Amino acid sequence: MSKRVAVIGLGSIAERHRRNIRLLWPESKIYAISSSGRRPQPPIPHCDELISCVNDVLKKPIDMAIVASPAPFHALHAIELIQAGIPTLIEKPLSTNLEDANAILTCAYGANNQVAVGYCLRFLPSALLMKSLVEKRKVGQIFNVFIEVGQYLPDWRPNKHYKDTVSASAELGGGALFELSHEFDYCQWMFGELSLQHASLRSSPQLKLDVEDMVDVVATLPNGALVNIHLDFLQRQAHRTCRVVGSDGVLNWDLINNSVTFSDSNGNETIYNDAHWDKNQMYTNMLAQFATAPIQNYGSMLCTPAQALNTVRFINTIKNSNYLHCNNQK
Repeated sequence: MSKRVAVIGLGSIAERHRRNIRLLWPESKIYAISSSGRRPQPPIPHCDELISCVNDVLKKPIDMAIVASPAPFHALHAIELIQAGIPTLIEKPLSTNLEDANAILTCAYGANNQVAVGYCLRFLPSALLMKSLVEKRKVGQIFNVFIEVGQYLPDWRPNKHYKDTVSASAELGGGALFELSHEFDYCQWMFGELSLQHASLRSSPQLKLDVEDMVDVVATLPNGALVNIHLDFLQRQAHRTCRVVGSDGVLNWDLINNSVTFSDSNGNETIYNDAHWDKNQMYTNMLAQFATAPIQNYGSMLCTPAQALNTVRFINTIKNSNYLHCNNQK
């Protein structure tokens, strides 16, 4: 099966998508579009044709599009594609402001074509298992959830200085809140809507960024359980975990090692462990499901625009909350 796919953006995630499109559909025609309008020097990896702007894409017989431009420009690019009837996968987050996020959602509701948001962690095997275990009340009544992710920003893109990346730029939607918003997405996907109780945003002297590189959030779930979420750009050894404490035991999920363990009065049980699973399959599985299965299907793991809007809304609440404590540490 061949595809004609347009990928907006020329950054690392856009290149990954182009590479995976070629992997899934080798005979595909892949169009690359610069989100800024600049004309980069060829060659562009995994690209058959470089197009100057989204308007020119609309003149092509496109089967699907991926919006992988910086998040503040998602609405600008996605709405045109959606209105043109092109199935559109939007990289996370949906947007960095609530107005644009709502505009994309309104457009998606009025369209007959597939629209989804690229929260790929939902396609990690251990994530699917965790969701199933939570739904089956493996730990009984949930009392607490502890979520932590820490990754050293200078190691993310070794071929580029970290201060020159989107992650470090407030103007381009950087900062830990949006860059690590996967945690807010999967938390609400698994446990239900979050209600903010307290938030602290900090910027460390190590990285000297104009965006937050440390975030601590306390929230509650619909059943009253307390959720503690920590995000940072600072941990030299990448760390990504979720711990669920309930009346019948504790679930420990290690996202990096792709493992799930359960502990109760009888001891510890490893339910799943596959550290060598190729994590690029999260992206290929997401693309394959987007291309072949309607998002409305029961069992779809794709993030809907409405679900992605909830994440933007929660982040917006954090940024504007009376509970917020933000400082630059000296």
